[in-house]
Amino acid sequence: MAASAGLTAGGLMLAPGAARADLPPLPKLAPEAPSFLSMDVRELRFEQLYTGEKLVVPYFENGKYVPDALTAVKHIMRDHRNDKEHDIDPALLDVLTVIRERLGTTSPITIVSGYRSPETNALLAAQSGGVAKNSYHLRGQAVDIRMDDRSSREIFQVALALEAGGTSLYSRSNFVHVDTGPVRTW
Repeated sequence: MAASAGLTAGGLMLAPGAARADLPPLPKLAPEAPSFLSMDVRELRFEQLYTGEKLVVPYFENGKYVPDALTAVKHIMRDHRNDKEHDIDPALLDVLTVIRERLGTTSPITIVSGYRSPETNALLAAQSGGVAKNSYHLRGQAVDIRMDDRSSREIFQVALALEAGGTSLYSRSNFVHVDTGPVRTW
């Protein structure tokens, strides 16, 4: 989980003022990665549903998060409605890595929704009762995903079993919400 300012455990400098006054402060990143994650190289493959952009990125190498890779992830997970960017919680990338590994897939992760600006979140909340006012999307701690070679139900079951944060299955819209907030489902 990303810090609101200063250095994370991976050495990425986060933008000052990234935290909003109406959201509680973010917890600090745990100093040690879970034992099931590689300390050598962690790589993810992304496709952005709405822009068509693709990214293959080794975001962690030699015991550290790679700043340039995190910048590339921040760009592909930006709010596609207004191109606003926000730092993405490296722990979220780690959760996605574990999900892909446990599913045994090489398929890219399709990003349905990554970071959401306050304006976009308010717009979506006005259109649907299912959008949280204090969504973890506002913090760069949530992503809605799908994969071409796995069902949303399979992705959800793996994410739920991880107990690494919040997760929910949106079967009608064919995506799974994953975040690094408290463990919960809805």
